Amino acid sequence: MSVLNDLAATIAERAKADPESSWTAKLLAKGPEKCAEKFGEEAIEAVIEAVKGDREKLTYEAADVLYHLLVMLEARDVALDDVLAELARRQGLSGVAEKAARPTS
Repeated sequence: MSVLNDLAATIAERAKADPESSWTAKLLAKGPEKCAEKFGEEAIEAVIEAVKGDREKLTYEAADVLYHLLVMLEARDVALDDVLAELARRQGLSGVAEKAARPTS
């Protein structure tokens, strides 16, 4: 298992915990919209550090982004394995070709 798989499993387990004893449970108890908002905040912080060029802070913020992405996925019942399967499906495809093949809405 990868670190991300382990983290996703921990998040799923903590989702059942008392929100007073777990930051993850507290965040999930606020609902999917709050989880998405928190993910967005962390992504912006990572972008800021990327622009500044601070590798150490970017590394820290990128870890926060991955954690909050997994929390957001948990909030919407999307399995990490489904995301990884989608990435595997795209492997070897040109980004331009993959985007062109998407159904239009």
